[in-house]
Amino acid sequence: MAIWGSSSSNTPSASEADVKTHLMNQVRQEAAMTNARNLIGKVNEHCFEACVPNPGTSLSSAEHTCLSQCMEKYISFWNAVSRSYISRLSTERKAYSGSALDASFVGTGQESSL
Repeated sequence: MAIWGSSSSNTPSASEADVKTHLMNQVRQEAAMTNARNLIGKVNEHCFEACVPNPGTSLSSAEHTCLSQCMEKYISFWNAVSRSYISRLSTERKAYSGSALDASFVGTGQESSL
C-alpha cells in the first residue's frame, strides 16, 4: 500500500481511503482548534483593552459586565462572519465545479462562454 506514492492501480484501496479520511479529519480538527485559539486571543485582546483600563488584582462589577457583553458580541460577530465565509466558499466551489465541467468540452467546439 502506497500512502504518499503511486500504486499500481488508479483506484485507492479501502485502507488508503481510510488513511485519507483520517488525515482529512485530523486537519479539520487542527484547523478548528487554531480558529478557537485565534478567537480567544482576539476576544482577550479587544475586550480586555476596552473593558479593563486599569488592571488590578480583581475585576470590578462593571468590568465583569463589560467583558461578558463584549465577549458575547465578539463571538456572535465571529460566528456570523464564519457562516458568511463558509457560504461563499460553498457557492464558489459549486461555480468552480460547474466551470470544470465546461472545460471538459474544450476542443469539441462546445465551449461555454463565461
